[in-house]
Amino acid sequence: MKDRETKIQVQEVDVPAIEIKDVVKVYKLYDRARDRVKESLGLGRKQAHKLHYALNGVSMNIYRGETVGIIGTNGSGKSTILKIITGVLNPTAGETHVAGRISALLELGAGFNMEYNGIENVYLNGTMMGFTDREIDAKLPEILEFADIGDYVNQPVKTYSSGMFVRLAFAVAINIEPEILIVDEALSVGDVFFQAKCYHKFEEFKKMGKTIVFVSHDLSIISKYCDRVFLLNKGNLLGEGSPKEMIDAYKRVLVGQYEIPAGHGGTAEEPEGQAGAPETLRSAGVNPDAQEYGTKQAEIVDYYVTDERGVRSMAILKGAVFTLHMRVRFHDHVPAPIFALSIKNVLGIEITGTNTMIEKAYLESGEPGQVKDIAFTQKMTLQGGEYLLSLGVTGYNGDTFEVYHRLYDVMDVTVVSDKDTVGYYDMESRVTVTDAPAEAGSG
Repeated sequence: MKDRETKIQVQEVDVPAIEIKDVVKVYKLYDRARDRVKESLGLGRKQAHKLHYALNGVSMNIYRGETVGIIGTNGSGKSTILKIITGVLNPTAGETHVAGRISALLELGAGFNMEYNGIENVYLNGTMMGFTDREIDAKLPEILEFADIGDYVNQPVKTYSSGMFVRLAFAVAINIEPEILIVDEALSVGDVFFQAKCYHKFEEFKKMGKTIVFVSHDLSIISKYCDRVFLLNKGNLLGEGSPKEMIDAYKRVLVGQYEIPAGHGGTAEEPEGQAGAPETLRSAGVNPDAQEYGTKQAEIVDYYVTDERGVRSMAILKGAVFTLHMRVRFHDHVPAPIFALSIKNVLGIEITGTNTMIEKAYLESGEPGQVKDIAFTQKMTLQGGEYLLSLGVTGYNGDTFEVYHRLYDVMDVTVVSDKDTVGYYDMESRVTVTDAPAEAGSG
């Protein structure tokens, strides 16, 4: 009997909540708005559009009770697949089957009337999801308690901050007892305490056997909460597997070194590699709008990050050793150049940094035509999240401080972590808990 019960439970777990079969989504792209009009009227002889495959033959099975993440670079098709699952978009080809009540938190404000106040929008959304006013009445206290936006609930939502907006939207989404919860990056707008509350709710949902599907650029969250991960790139499914396996594959995608693994479906073309490409500023994670200035007597001509294996990557595991590489070409005589690195968070707060003068690593002069490779190697102790790197070459010409070349916020690096402490960095504490000695006279 016990074996029979076990078999039944296993079969239940293997029941798909979402089935996606060979889904294709194609958009027509026009260079000019008038080309669209001409083509629709049949006025032009030539085809005026180009076809863009947002999704190209993607198949996925997501099972009941799973928490599944979908990752990939911008434009890979992540949000498109969620919109097709929820019925917001129709596929050009292929099939999608969903078994269970879906609650979706996609684009901020979707389904909200900006002129209505918070409570009116709760009833509006509840009605759209098939609830009666009486059922919404019963859920309203729990929704308002979770949203925790106070008297603003009686104000038009057009007056809300983005944080208040997402609090209310998420509170509605998770308190309507969905069987499947779909979330697309929305939690990135809330404050850290609200995010913690939401992820605690995710854990509750997992224990209740709910199915959760979410898209996030925060690889730390993907690593911590997901049972399985799908990796998309340019509309193609590159693979599926454990969070660790797919995050590692995603890191290779970022630098064009990904090979489609054997046994994984997908019709993606293998990206062109960048390994060994000399003096290129066109690597993944580079900010095209980075600020730069300086005399250019010494110039930073290349930069990149490698992980603990020496592989170029813009995603670093917390606790791992990584290296920032910088190549500098000298166009003039530069006495005692100083090579510098600094790291900021996305709020612009400078977290840490160092340079070769502080480290007493290089005290020679640079001469015209010389090229120097500088490597800063260190252990990653920052919390999981996104960080911006700035680079510089400066120095003293006599008593005058000179800036030869500075690049501000030139690269984006993701720290992947499944354990974040409080603050900016991890103190790497070792914690022990033991029984205290009995107090004198006790017993």
